[in-house]
Amino acid sequence: MKILILNGPNINLLGIREKEIYGNKTYEDICKYLYTKADELDIDLDIVQSNIEGELINHIQAAYGKYDGLIINPAAYTHYSIAIYDALKAVDIPAIEVHISNIHVREEYRRKSVVAPACIGQITGFGEYGYVMAMMALNNNTM
Repeated sequence: MKILILNGPNINLLGIREKEIYGNKTYEDICKYLYTKADELDIDLDIVQSNIEGELINHIQAAYGKYDGLIINPAAYTHYSIAIYDALKAVDIPAIEVHISNIHVREEYRRKSVVAPACIGQITGFGEYGYVMAMMALNNNTM
């Protein structure tokens, strides 16, 4: 199985930004952890981060025919990017939305995801382990 993880804006600042919400681990630490877990699950994994909406959409489109599943943490784009929603629907690759924090207990504006309806599921609030849960779910997906 080949999976692409896409991370949106400011995820590259993990370990620096709002440690009380996102923890102390850096983005690089989390990527290393995810590559290790992917190896254990026999998953071929690529990870991409961008602060630019159009670049995330380009990666989603380029995933067509190349990946068996997508894991996306759209970050702030979660709440308003119809373009990311449309891209996920267009490529028809099983996708899971992941958030490090539990968006449903945060500010009201963070509780609504316009991207989630284009995904087969959403995982929030489990830190970096949410990505592992998503890898396991895609690896076992029979949809």
